[in-house]
Amino acid sequence: MPADPQASHAAADVAALDAEPSKGPMYYLQLMFVRLGVLPFLLLIAVVVFTAISDNFLSGRNLLNVVRQSSYLTLVAVGQMFALLTGGFDLSVGTIIALTSVVGATAMAATYAAIPDAIWFAVTLGIMAGIAAGALIGACNGIGVAMFGVSPFMMTLGMSSVGFGIALYMTGGTPVYGMPAEFGDVFGFGHLLGLPAPVFVGIMLIALLYLLLNWTRLGRYFYAVGGNIKAAGLSGINTRLNLFLAYLICGGVAAVSGMLLTARLDTGEANIGAAMPLESIAACVIAGVSLRGGVGRLENVVLGALFIGLVQNGMNLARIESYLQTVVIGALLIIAVIADQARLRIMANMQD
Repeated sequence: MPADPQASHAAADVAALDAEPSKGPMYYLQLMFVRLGVLPFLLLIAVVVFTAISDNFLSGRNLLNVVRQSSYLTLVAVGQMFALLTGGFDLSVGTIIALTSVVGATAMAATYAAIPDAIWFAVTLGIMAGIAAGALIGACNGIGVAMFGVSPFMMTLGMSSVGFGIALYMTGGTPVYGMPAEFGDVFGFGHLLGLPAPVFVGIMLIALLYLLLNWTRLGRYFYAVGGNIKAAGLSGINTRLNLFLAYLICGGVAAVSGMLLTARLDTGEANIGAAMPLESIAACVIAGVSLRGGVGRLENVVLGALFIGLVQNGMNLARIESYLQTVVIGALLIIAVIADQARLRIMANMQD
């Protein structure tokens, strides 16, 4: 049987809402808000506003571009969800992307320079080195949080500084060039089975994580640890192992996103991914993932990341400056948190 990713009290509250007699439009609006969260309302507002601003917003070409550009954030947000489910978060995902890019590009360029004929060996080695570097940051986060009891905020913030310093030390602040052109042609601008390569890789990885989270015992354990870590431990769950795996998965998925972004840029950059911590947490919270842990759906997080990409695309079409776009994303995060608190209050009132 698949795991039920919603908290039991939420299901009870929705049932209580269903039992209430009809109270007019406001009742049904509250019922929809409790069941679906704030994301559908924000999505509707965004579509209406940006469609009015630009005729090209809902064109097929533009929507495909949104999906392709959002694939990097989507992967990071899905990984971030695992940390949030356990009651923490990962502020180092941006650094993971940067370090993955630098390490992967450096290894790839060096191997290609030494063995020019072994193009795909160099590409494979570079990808493996980059993902391993990112996963190592995730593993360090997991060890600190799970084994030593360091708060996720301090642990991931500290590792963010460590990883960023290593990336800058390796590059001296300059981009890494010299990678085989085939790497960018295939993974940055190519198509696999008719889909842009980043989208195809994202779909495959998200499908695997969906199966892990909803159809395995380990997936149920992530929800249990986030819902009540003491009760989970008393029931026989290895809470330390699950905390460690959550941050390892988060780091590994962010590393995959980093290599795909490196292929798109065709350089190894130490300064990419700076906005990913904010945007990935925003995508999760907008999608209904609780900051307290134990509640959230992976498919909603995918939609949340696509919503962030849709808003960024709409602001680009409206020619809003990138600095103001950061303000909008931050405001959306605040709105989502306030809406989540309001949703919990409505559920509590209806239950009473």
